[in-house]
Amino acid sequence: MAVERYNSSTEKFFASFFQERSASPRVLNYKGEKTMKQCFALYFGNRGFFPESLIGSAREEVSAAVSAAGYDYIMAPADMTRYGAVETRQEGWAYAEWLASHRGRYDGVILSLPNFGDENGAIAALEDCGVPILIQAYPDEIGKMDFEHRRDSFCGKFSIEDVFHQYRLPYTVLEPHTVHPADPKFTENLNEFAAVCRVVKGMKRFSIGALGARTTKFKTVRYDEITLQRYGISVETFDLSDLFTRVSRYADDDAKVLAAKKRLTAYTRCDAVPADKMTALAKVSAVIDDYIAEYRLDCITLRCWEEMQTVLGISNCVLLSELNDRGIVASCEIDLCSAINMYSMQLASGQPTACLDWNNNWGDEPDKVILFHCGSTAQSLMTGKGRVTDHKMFAKGCPGCGWGANEGRIRAFDMTYSNCKTEDGKLTFYVGEGRFTDDVIEPEFFGCGGVAEIKGLQKKLITLGRSGFRHHTAVGVGHLESILREAFTVYLGYDVMDI
Repeated sequence: MAVERYNSSTEKFFASFFQERSASPRVLNYKGEKTMKQCFALYFGNRGFFPESLIGSAREEVSAAVSAAGYDYIMAPADMTRYGAVETRQEGWAYAEWLASHRGRYDGVILSLPNFGDENGAIAALEDCGVPILIQAYPDEIGKMDFEHRRDSFCGKFSIEDVFHQYRLPYTVLEPHTVHPADPKFTENLNEFAAVCRVVKGMKRFSIGALGARTTKFKTVRYDEITLQRYGISVETFDLSDLFTRVSRYADDDAKVLAAKKRLTAYTRCDAVPADKMTALAKVSAVIDDYIAEYRLDCITLRCWEEMQTVLGISNCVLLSELNDRGIVASCEIDLCSAINMYSMQLASGQPTACLDWNNNWGDEPDKVILFHCGSTAQSLMTGKGRVTDHKMFAKGCPGCGWGANEGRIRAFDMTYSNCKTEDGKLTFYVGEGRFTDDVIEPEFFGCGGVAEIKGLQKKLITLGRSGFRHHTAVGVGHLESILREAFTVYLGYDVMDI
């Protein structure tokens, strides 16, 4: 009965994915629906023999800066403690109780130090907060270093960090060491911290659907489910026979099939696709949506050859492309580890990601490489609309059985590349940065590719190969390395290898 209920609501379930993402930072629930803005709990520290008059202005300045940056906040009442800040262990306990009463409303804590602050109160207040903590310290002003105005937050920040380290309470500190809330650097810090919070919240516990078994010829994409589960990553596996059965149950004129067909033809150029192949693609799209809705999957990976071609006469590349542009991470070739990295970078950037091959050298330029895949790349990462073709690799032996490759070229943008492996019970990542260039790839090159420039590429490739990483890498928009490293190592307990 539950399955029927979810199936009947699949269209509604996915409707919100097609809405344009707001420029202001928002979080998504498992249905992809926009929820409230990211919210931060504000904490203010005080130390008695420093000027308490600075607390009132800090409450106004920090809350205004957070709002101006597009985020929500919660702030304890000013009269809950002596000065509207936390100075003692007793006040820390009161703050902890207040924070607990708002659990679920906040994504992170901003610990502000208008003056030196008190480390005992801070640890009592935040030891069990369960979310990332950003420590911000006010700068002193030259000319206001007398006892009535001096802050000493520069020094107090070290005291807070030291005690948090002793208690093994994870926290985030960013450059510069001291920053005023009105400084544009503080807004930059807020945006980076918000991205860290999104990654941590999204990856503490999530589910990946593996549609089909690993392709026999690709041992490179093997993974350890039990290791992943230790990190809160659940893998739901489905046999392709179940997918094919579900496809067969859909009539050609089913409303969800027609809706999927309309969506795909609006998404990219499908004018060359035979009608029966277009229907088959639409049916698979509807079935994938059903799986996601029924099992509340955060991302998927799909066995894309050769059964898709021999049984259904299609290639599913364009379906994965469209899913990624909808905000649903989807990787091909049952590369589940790439899906994990794609998901992390989507959380960080709020933009689609891709799974690509380390595929071709670029002439004799050692720091350039063609990153490529058959046609699963999100179209928003391309120079323009793609075109759905008969997959050239399959057309060589079976003409007409591979309709579904969305061919195009990857546009120029700053990017982050990342992947992971499960080995000896650990989840280990690498993260690096580079850029896609506007170098032109010859028109005869099939699928979707782009030229990436990565400094020191040749040594990095040796390191990756010797370390047992796959021939795929996940790619995200923007330079996200510092965000991912912070989330992975400080809060999520992943290993990150330097390359």
